[in-house]
Amino acid sequence: MRKILAATAIVIATAGLTMAQAAPPMSSAPEGKTVTKYYKQSVYDQAKDKIGSVDDVIVSENGQVTGFMIGVGGFLGAGEKDVAVPFNAVRAEMKDGAWYLTLDTTKDALKSAPGFDFDKGKAAWVPAKS
Repeated sequence: MRKILAATAIVIATAGLTMAQAAPPMSSAPEGKTVTKYYKQSVYDQAKDKIGSVDDVIVSENGQVTGFMIGVGGFLGAGEKDVAVPFNAVRAEMKDGAWYLTLDTTKDALKSAPGFDFDKGKAAWVPAKS
């Protein structure tokens, strides 16, 4: 019984410390762009031809966006493969009154790049098997 009471006291004390360390709400929105500006958006080459779409935004352990997984090829999702591109390779540009995500490459170059598959067990992108 003493062990149960001691364990309960430790849990209650730890919960109190955790709640005391919680970050206060912000009084204004943080600076930066939202992930929705990139996630599931089409990606175009310099000639405004669609070359793929952003299937995932990769964030490092310290919260930095480091890259994108771009879905390329296929038809209506069938036969599509995901390729990795660095964050700084994709640019948001205003063209003809609309925002475009552009990448200075071609659809063929993306199709020939190494592919990746999402491993749900690891919660990470891994090299494609084929």
